[in-house]
Amino acid sequence: MREESVIKIENLNFAFGEGTLRKQILFDVNLQVERGEIVLMTGPSGGGKTTLLTLIGALRSAQEGNIKVLGKELLGADEAKMVAVRRCIGYIFQAHNLLKSIMARQNVLMSLELHDQISPNERREKAAEMLKAVGLEEHLDKIPDKLSGGQKQRVAIARALAAHPKLILADEPTAALDSKSGRNVVDILQRLAREQGSSILLVTHDNRILDIADRIVNMEDGRLSEEKVSGGK
Repeated sequence: MREESVIKIENLNFAFGEGTLRKQILFDVNLQVERGEIVLMTGPSGGGKTTLLTLIGALRSAQEGNIKVLGKELLGADEAKMVAVRRCIGYIFQAHNLLKSIMARQNVLMSLELHDQISPNERREKAAEMLKAVGLEEHLDKIPDKLSGGQKQRVAIARALAAHPKLILADEPTAALDSKSGRNVVDILQRLAREQGSSILLVTHDNRILDIADRIVNMEDGRLSEEKVSGGK
């Protein structure tokens, strides 16, 4: 039997505001992402990419259409169901969103504390292992202000992947980085996701990283289209 898609979206529409202030952002969006697949989403700013990512990530409620993530239908989902889906997703943002007052290891630990089935000792071990996997074994006890931009984003990757999520959502993860750091970050992300069997949906304007994709889709004016097939594998 064929494994269920990690993301399956059909005829999704979304708007902000009501009445005369209503502005439609997404129009009849259809998207499918399979297990282990790396899909990059490109397109101009303001086209709806981040809005779609927040809907898939259960950070915002869907309004119309079908949006199934990790086997759970999110249209009409209550808060408990949304939270359960969020716990199975790794998030990476343009701004790394690390807590400045705590060390790299503690930032990664925070994501593992959402998972009651992992013991405190296992959490500490996993946090250290993930930071080692992203090349930061010598920086476990440094606060973010003592790290470079690329190192901070690697901490964010370690935090997102520490609990081995089935789905990783990344919003412009290389935007604030120079070309070398950006390349390093996506290569690490690609390698670790492949090792864990995770799917990635990554929003980017960075043409230098398009080669990691299995597929590229383009979002423009709220409409999604298949762009081209790339050689991510």
